[in-house]
Amino acid sequence: MALVIAGERSGVGKTTVTLTLLASLRRRDRLVQSFKVGPDYIDPMFHQHVTGRACRNLDPVLTSEAYVQQCFARYSQLSEYALVEGVMGLFDGVKGSREWGVGEEELITNAQCPTDFASTAHIARLLDLPVVLVIDCSRLSGSVAAIAHGYQSFDPRIKIAGVVLNRVGSDRHLCLLKDSLEPLQLDILGVLRRQDNITIPDRHLGLVPTAELPELNALIDRLADLGDTCFDWQRLLPLLKSEPLPHRPPCGQLKLHPPHPPSLVRIAVARDRAFNFYYQDNLDLLQQLGAELVFWSPLEDAGIPKDVQGMYFGGGFPEVFAQQLAENTSVRDAVKTAILKGMPTIAECGGLMYLCEQIIDFEGKSWSMAGVLPTSAVMGGRLTLGYRRAVALQDNLLVKANTTVYGHEFHRSQLTLTPTEPLFETSRYDCEENMGCEGWGLPANVHASYVHLHWGESGEIPQQFLKECLKVASSGTWI
Repeated sequence: MALVIAGERSGVGKTTVTLTLLASLRRRDRLVQSFKVGPDYIDPMFHQHVTGRACRNLDPVLTSEAYVQQCFARYSQLSEYALVEGVMGLFDGVKGSREWGVGEEELITNAQCPTDFASTAHIARLLDLPVVLVIDCSRLSGSVAAIAHGYQSFDPRIKIAGVVLNRVGSDRHLCLLKDSLEPLQLDILGVLRRQDNITIPDRHLGLVPTAELPELNALIDRLADLGDTCFDWQRLLPLLKSEPLPHRPPCGQLKLHPPHPPSLVRIAVARDRAFNFYYQDNLDLLQQLGAELVFWSPLEDAGIPKDVQGMYFGGGFPEVFAQQLAENTSVRDAVKTAILKGMPTIAECGGLMYLCEQIIDFEGKSWSMAGVLPTSAVMGGRLTLGYRRAVALQDNLLVKANTTVYGHEFHRSQLTLTPTEPLFETSRYDCEENMGCEGWGLPANVHASYVHLHWGESGEIPQQFLKECLKVASSGTWI
């Protein structure tokens, strides 16, 4: 078993319910492994803060359906309990044709919802897990039954184990909700009243990351207090219990060829409040291939780590900390010098912005960055969001020309100049709409792109990166 926490739509409180469950389980000293459906980085940070274990993303677009199953099997079996937080509404996904194990009868059923590939429902079917549906009850009473019945009956392959009623206003409100749901014989597994003292702040790309919340531990304690009393633990614990899945090979059985000797490859991974968007599986793959990861801070450190042969800048919020990044001139100069000397460097989204000449923030203020790329990143109101199919236009640091990779974009910045020799031609994942060319590969030792990649089923990407890093090590030109 294990359990999926789903919402009837975005904003109903899935993350609050998930964190409340996790916090209460950890207070009981239970070992729990969490998972997150989709490409999100921030919710997994909260999971990890509570559980002490890295949350794993389950995304069949960025990886594959087989990888989702293998990843879940591997990590869920290392804990007593397993919990999967969904994404958006239960059936909200994308149009896709890679449904695992689909036969003619299932294809007919899928006609009800042809765009639920990579949805929470899709993951629940792949893993054969029951679903708890979180319903925002703040503006309804009797209508809760129609919502619950619709989700319960829409796809007979989905097993709705029960509902959690969130934002319940009063005892009278709860009575109306219970009376309405009674004919459905659907278990009410939790009731969360409206909470004024439990708020997770957010901003332009979602929740504020954990590293920026000094009062987070106090918030988690309040969630644990709430979880101790608001859930029907007698029914929930058996559902959450992690059991071995038969015939599932362990995740990560890729044809990996570590460089020799592995001790020569040290990668400087920028990780602080400005750069913290990393898939744990990517970091694990680098280590499995023999790399030593050296975490450092472009915000706080005086320079990049010594004796490294590669750099990795993940996404994050450099625009929020642009002034502090700009003022750390020694680091900016060191990064530029290392790259111009040939240091292989991956820079995704926020990392790309840091390699630009400037970041122009929401207030129109300009802040100098590393100056490797001859363009500036300008913050704006327009959100660029969605899965991407990206075809490499040239051999580059990570992939060969004509290679197709699948990634995700999520940003509110635009570049003032586009690259003359872009890395990728991109299109939407679920249709042929062309999204244009993007990505910087000049100098040739740089891979700077807005497209976030998960390497779970693309072991050749970290292998190629480390191969280039090994060249730096053998040449003796590292910092």
